[in-house]
Amino acid sequence: MARKPAKLSDQLRQAINTSGKTRYRLWQETGIAQAVLSKFMHGKGGLSTDGWDKLAKALRLKLVAREQQTAPKGR
Repeated sequence: MARKPAKLSDQLRQAINTSGKTRYRLWQETGIAQAVLSKFMHGKGGLSTDGWDKLAKALRLKLVAREQQTAPKGR
């Protein structure tokens, strides 16, 4: 059975957690308020597309498309 891919927001949260950067540092680098980052990290709020772009740059992330695996026919 194929695993369901993680949502992009969950992947971004994980990248923030593993970056070693504090919310204060991310605020300094991106201009995204610490309160907004806190809400996002707790799943209580979202980010604008501009916010996603700024975080991706600060964390040196890039979006990579992968082909989705399909289940074999006949099952």
